[in-house]
Amino acid sequence: MISATANTIFQRVLDDYHVFDQIDQRIDNPYEPSSLEHLLYLKCWIDTAQWHMEDLVRNPAITSTDGLYWKRRIDKQNQVRTDTVEYIDSYYLREFAHVQPQSDARINTESPAWAIDRLSILALKIYHMAQETQRTDVQANHIEACQKKLDILLNQRQDLSRSIDELLEDIKMGKKYMKVYKQMKMYNDPTLNPVLYSSQK
Repeated sequence: MISATANTIFQRVLDDYHVFDQIDQRIDNPYEPSSLEHLLYLKCWIDTAQWHMEDLVRNPAITSTDGLYWKRRIDKQNQVRTDTVEYIDSYYLREFAHVQPQSDARINTESPAWAIDRLSILALKIYHMAQETQRTDVQANHIEACQKKLDILLNQRQDLSRSIDELLEDIKMGKKYMKVYKQMKMYNDPTLNPVLYSSQK
């Protein structure tokens, strides 16, 4: 099941990243570059770095200069994240290229890669919520509230993992089919964002 593989890789990423806990530390991806595992490791690493960027930019004492710097870093990181999701979907499009959908096959509300994207974010939420339950500098009610949230997140991961596995099995069997819409983001495109193309005149 791909969800078990993904969840194991995501946990490895979180353990690897937090050895040094530095946004710009070098990615040491242990998987074969052409493999799905490589993409899954990269995807979660991108998400983990962006998670910590989001923490930094919310510092109430941050200067406007630093805030703008991190906002632009987050924008760039989000583009890399989206690109990586599309690489994962491209992998599955190749994987299922030979499958002939059944006459009553249906499309899913999201592609496999975007569901895996949510699974990666869940791994981050679970990791950091678990940390909150281990704090010694807070009251017991904080620990209790965070434990309840962690239990919900863990249940959510079980449900999402099962749904991803079922989706991929349905695609493999021709019960559902993939239809991937490439990103149509406009704000990063100098030909589509009016602020950007107006500034070039």
